[in-house]
Amino acid sequence: MYYKVKNTKKTMSKINIKPLGNNVLIEPLSEEERGSKTKAGIFIPETVDKEKPDQGVVVAVGLGKRDENGKIIPMSVKKGQKVVFSKYGPDEIKVGDKKYYIISEDNILAVLE
Repeated sequence: MYYKVKNTKKTMSKINIKPLGNNVLIEPLSEEERGSKTKAGIFIPETVDKEKPDQGVVVAVGLGKRDENGKIIPMSVKKGQKVVFSKYGPDEIKVGDKKYYIISEDNILAVLE
């Protein structure tokens, strides 16, 4: 049996993404927010910045990783925190015109306070 889903603006804007396990959904920071802009207003190209870790804001977190006994180990990051993560760790997804990353908590290097 097949179901038709209407693609209206209302249904497209209400997409919720809930990461599973110890995965985290991150919205990347813009170049200005990351500090890729010099004091004189010049943007440093992404090609120069390739080796630096990336930064973003945590949008959603999974429940956590399970240990060998099946007990859930809670996540150490929370929604709304600004984090630094490995550039080569995330999977990129696009919802509408916004870009997000899904990344394992193990690939998050630090929380910026």
